Amino acid sequence: MPGMSGLETLAKLKENNANLPIVMITKNEAETVMEEAIGSQIDDYLIKPVNPNQILLTLKKLIDNKRLIREKTTSDYQVEFRQIFMEINSGLTFNDWTNVYRKIINWEIKLDDSRTEQMSDILSMQKSEANAEFSKYVIRNYTDWIKEKEDSPILSHQLVRKKVLPHLQAKKPIFLVVLDNLRFDQWKIIERTLINNFRVNSEDFYFSILPTSTQYSRNSIFAGMLPSDIEKHYPSYWKNDTDDGGKKSL
Repeated sequence: MPGMSGLETLAKLKENNANLPIVMITKNEAETVMEEAIGSQIDDYLIKPVNPNQILLTLKKLIDNKRLIREKTTSDYQVEFRQIFMEINSGLTFNDWTNVYRKIINWEIKLDDSRTEQMSDILSMQKSEANAEFSKYVIRNYTDWIKEKEDSPILSHQLVRKKVLPHLQAKKPIFLVVLDNLRFDQWKIIERTLINNFRVNSEDFYFSILPTSTQYSRNSIFAGMLPSDIEKHYPSYWKNDTDDGGKKSL
């Protein structure tokens, strides 16, 4: 264009309306031009020659993107809803339960991102059903877990011993960060930011001891013992529920 380049025009358009969708069509394939255009937050970038179908698909993506994502997300969840329902009622192991939990949380985030309110209500009902069945599962198995049978999941008092101490053998700096009351769905949102600067090597679950209140479960994490063992070995530090003060400083 005479008088002003495409990138200069782009800057002026964004200055007047920062939310205006912009598709850049150019014959310039230079990487620097492409990078500058993308850095200016264009919505798409087409190289000449272009055909009408390319332009149509680009416009459709910009205009109908949210609707298409919402419809596809709804359709996919309706299919998996039946699968999750059958899994919940099929006598799951603790590994199976963690997989179901991952699925439910992933769908919760997807439905929330796509603003699919009707399906979100259905998912909320399915999540409540999963919680009820999981509670029954814990009741049936908790006594065996406390006895540390071979097929038991990792509990609070075993976490440092089984997941942290093995890394110390490598003699590399280790940071253990404990975020109290952080749910898995909250972690998945935080992860989106962290992966810009960090690499997630693995992701795993452990089961909290009961009760899950901080003074019991968190103290068990750092002490590597059940509350009853903490009371037995360190009676001077232990406080019962009827005693003044709290257990958080143990």
